[in-house]
Amino acid sequence: MFTAMAVTVHDPQHGFCRDCLTLQHDSGQRCERCGSPRLVRHPELYRLHLAHIDCDAFYAAIEKRDNPSLRDRPVIIGGGKRGVVSTACYIARIKGVRSAMPMFKALQACPEAVVIKPDMEKYVRVGREVRAMMQALTPLVEPLSIDEAFLDLAGTERLHGLPPALVLARFALQVEKEIGITVSAGLSYCKFLAKVASDFRKPRGFSVIGEAEAKEFLADQPVTLIWGVGKAFSATLERDGIRTIGQLQAMERAELMRRYGTMGDRLYRLARGEDDRRVHPEREAKSVSAETTFDSDLASLDDLVPVLRALSEKVSARLKRAGMAGRTVVLKLKSADFRIRTRNRQLSDPTKLADRIFSTGLELLRREIDGTKYRLLGIGVSDLSDDGKADPPDLVDVQSRKRALAESAIDALREKFGGKAVETGYTFGRGHRGRPARPDDDDGPEVRHPWERI
Repeated sequence: MFTAMAVTVHDPQHGFCRDCLTLQHDSGQRCERCGSPRLVRHPELYRLHLAHIDCDAFYAAIEKRDNPSLRDRPVIIGGGKRGVVSTACYIARIKGVRSAMPMFKALQACPEAVVIKPDMEKYVRVGREVRAMMQALTPLVEPLSIDEAFLDLAGTERLHGLPPALVLARFALQVEKEIGITVSAGLSYCKFLAKVASDFRKPRGFSVIGEAEAKEFLADQPVTLIWGVGKAFSATLERDGIRTIGQLQAMERAELMRRYGTMGDRLYRLARGEDDRRVHPEREAKSVSAETTFDSDLASLDDLVPVLRALSEKVSARLKRAGMAGRTVVLKLKSADFRIRTRNRQLSDPTKLADRIFSTGLELLRREIDGTKYRLLGIGVSDLSDDGKADPPDLVDVQSRKRALAESAIDALREKFGGKAVETGYTFGRGHRGRPARPDDDDGPEVRHPWERI
């Protein structure tokens, strides 16, 4: 598929076409071979090797791939009328729909949207297919979530016979052809700017930020472009009169650290495009969690307990599949006015058992039953380790061993006959007024921090 190799590939004057990968001899606006306008040119194009790849509207793209009738329609992936938007296709985004937006607001902005409940098993399967294709390019793949990752393509030119920029463009075409979804790619000399670049011109984007232009490029950007500057911290900077990265560039490191501590050092370095972090192929999960949003607010323990049990079983199943255990149980609640409560308790030993996760979560939940109405409930475990030392016999609670054996028997039956083959007394026939006691808006199997959405 790659042609015109007579041209010196490393000559920065010669860009290439993203649709046919043909090198370009002149400065025309369309490909000399296929006529496509999707050309890439940059003075540092063939010297850069750090990439960030992000799948475009991942969940929605998969649903449109599997149902072509949805291709030209706005699609929202989310958890029902009282849930939140997991993601939305670009047609819906044009109408104002955004990730994490309450579903009722999303439907106000785009009432004609098709709402689809998340199918995490399918999304994880496709995510693994994309990741396998990344790992065929380089062993240095650092996943950030189910649908994005950093890649370091340095030293791979001999393997692929092409410089990193062309390898990246060819990868995007292969994903589109073989998997049926699209990706956007950013190419730079550091992780920070590679991720910034991948957000440009989505979907099907391919953007390059070189070292020579970095400081000038960043100067006009808002401070929120910097990693770690969220809504609260940007408000702090706003109160101090700092709105653009250029203003940070004009400040001394000592002044920024005096004002903002260690975050000041990060502001100083990233404002100048200084980021020496490497791509680490193995990223340990920091937690495993699951959560659900109710169709109607719930306040009573009787309504919340079945949900907590079902979520605990889901977290436990994930831990067991991964051969992991966690020492800290974390409960999450979101009230009707969107205020979030998190409560945690550290155990004496790591656990992977649904029974221990549930019983600990139940103790935490009982203290929050004060008449407050909740729209969301979640449970998770952190402080993860392998499960070799998990759940030793409890000399005080003599029944714990029996419950562990019973849980093991239930797991075996579910493995053989399906997840609903056996239910506990907490969940059997005890759906709640909002919806059945099953989780639907969880984070998937690669959560990095309790309920942190990427």
